[in-house]
Amino acid sequence: MAPWPELENAQPTSEKHTVKADGDQSAKPEKGKETEKDDTGAPITKIELVPSHSTAALIEEPTEVEDPWDLPELKDTGIKWSERDTKGKILCIFQGIGKFILLLVFLYFFVCSLDVLSSAFQLVGGKVAGKFFNNNSIMSNPLAGMVIGVLVTVLVQSSSTSTSIVVSMVASSLLPVNAAIPIIMGANIGTSITNTIVALMQAGDRKEFRRAFAGATVHDFFNWLSVLVLLPLEAATGYLERLTNLVVESFHFKNGEEAPELLKVITDPFTKLIIQLDKSILNQIAMNDESVQNKSMIKIWCKTFTNVTERNVTVPSPENCTSPSLCWTDGLYTWTIKNVTYKENIAKCRHIFVNFNLSDAIVGVILLITSLLILCTCLILIVKLLGSVLRGQVAAVIKKTINTDFPYPFGWVTGYLAILVGAGMTFIVQSSSVFTSAMTPLIGIGVISVERAYPLTLGANIGTTTTAILAALASPGNTLKSSLQIALCHFFFNISGIILWYPIPFTRLPIRLAKGLGSVSAKYRWFAIVYLIIFFLLIPLGVFGLSLLGWPVLVGVASPIVLVILLVVVLKILQSCCPGFLPQKLRSWDFLPLWMRSLEPWDKLITSLTSCFQRRCCCCCRVCCRVCCGLCGCSRCCRCSKCCEDLEEVKDEPVKSPEAFDNLAMDKEAQDGVTKSEVEASGTKIVSSVTAL
Repeated sequence: MAPWPELENAQPTSEKHTVKADGDQSAKPEKGKETEKDDTGAPITKIELVPSHSTAALIEEPTEVEDPWDLPELKDTGIKWSERDTKGKILCIFQGIGKFILLLVFLYFFVCSLDVLSSAFQLVGGKVAGKFFNNNSIMSNPLAGMVIGVLVTVLVQSSSTSTSIVVSMVASSLLPVNAAIPIIMGANIGTSITNTIVALMQAGDRKEFRRAFAGATVHDFFNWLSVLVLLPLEAATGYLERLTNLVVESFHFKNGEEAPELLKVITDPFTKLIIQLDKSILNQIAMNDESVQNKSMIKIWCKTFTNVTERNVTVPSPENCTSPSLCWTDGLYTWTIKNVTYKENIAKCRHIFVNFNLSDAIVGVILLITSLLILCTCLILIVKLLGSVLRGQVAAVIKKTINTDFPYPFGWVTGYLAILVGAGMTFIVQSSSVFTSAMTPLIGIGVISVERAYPLTLGANIGTTTTAILAALASPGNTLKSSLQIALCHFFFNISGIILWYPIPFTRLPIRLAKGLGSVSAKYRWFAIVYLIIFFLLIPLGVFGLSLLGWPVLVGVASPIVLVILLVVVLKILQSCCPGFLPQKLRSWDFLPLWMRSLEPWDKLITSLTSCFQRRCCCCCRVCCRVCCGLCGCSRCCRCSKCCEDLEEVKDEPVKSPEAFDNLAMDKEAQDGVTKSEVEASGTKIVSSVTAL
């Protein structure tokens, strides 16, 4: 309730509002007072207050509800260009150039930290990820193959790495194409976790976090929905395998050059000073090569010399000779001539951990913590810097350019042009994770809308497949067909997803789902972390564990869960669209316990569990303080004894109404000790006529 407005002409005390009916006729009525008589004939004075003028209305008019998804106005709070003198204009130009250079520097370190983060994940979980591909019985299960693709990509933080492992296994005939397609689908899901983690760094501002998390998770929902539809379709019909096989057989491709690595040329000189990995070990582990199980992924020797010479070697029998003409015996041994490869290490690599005899896990943890700190710092500085640069006319031009559609009737072309822009930018930077992660802060501060970020993200999905296609064209002749077929499966999977979830506005479910999740996460920010853990860790691990027990166990456990989810979805649709078809009890979720239909009880539980972080010091300090007070004899009211109390909460101030509207019978100060019975006995009547503007 809004506080009472201050009245300028109202009388401050209650005594001036009443006149006792004591029969005193000598008292003349003052101006603005009218004299009346009651039933007994006693005169009663009616007080008419002078109309008071207030700047606030007593009744608040209903205000328009602000749309939380509207892009904020990035206003220019500085001095206008026309109001600056020559020195101020020159200084403003140099400040703009300096901010632009700083922005490029922060972006550079941001991208480098993503690269180092990927290397750290490969060191920590790369070998475990490689072992996931060994069990062919699990690979034959499409659902298990999909979650393996998710887990491997989450562990190595790179869809290109997991895809390259799959391509190597298919080229080596260790994995059939139909079993590799679900893994590619899972890799497409796992790569979307990077920009979702980046969105968590903007959790300090609820409005920015709502937009950033929705813009990041629109990628997640697109991939999850596409897999939910296309994975059963592929398992039933095998349309991706047949389509890509038809394309490969129809065209005679020639080996080409490798895809351009424009971004790697810029970032590799710095990242290679930090860490260098031998990624071929992951492929060898996936191919069940026992010789590399205990080999470190950290590259030590960067320059080696390999020499192949012919040498006389002994063999057990003449059957083991190279050829009959190159085989002889000396009575005791059988000799032959073979090519012997001799490898000599020449120069060590130049990175920080080359001379540290640390395990891969320890180095991975160190790099993981360091890269996350750099990533968070760079992201915070980028957001602050963009907030200071994108102001006034600059912000208006950028927002208008990115978010404005073409005029009617060509408005539909804008989204498809954005898809092409996203594909081109991803092709340049060679990573969909880098492009979507760099776009996430712009969504948070309001430069790019969620509706515009959706087609840009779809384009990024296509762009990351085109680089794989070019890399497959550079494969040797014996692996060209399989490599190209897997790359084309990835490409047509994303094209099929775009056909499902973009052309018709009604089918753009990822936008609505991402906005709903963004609103929930903005209110309960801990739910964003719960979402990441459930969808990218617990569900894949649960499906993978059930797959180890066999297909019947997986179907038996998953079927009731899927049926319950479908029932909830159908019931929710009927509640919102056709509630009349439902019984009265099912028209809302009130029949369920509160913890099943609301996050409020969970929020209270998590808040109570984390309340220890709201204390001024830790438990250890509290114990030390109390021991110190006990030894020195301090009183309990000293500062030391109160250092660990909870932070004081700001109490709501009571609303105080103006004294002119205080009831005399309820106002203790106006009564001056007069009780309610005394007031009634005095025969006083209160009549007021108030006009407030």
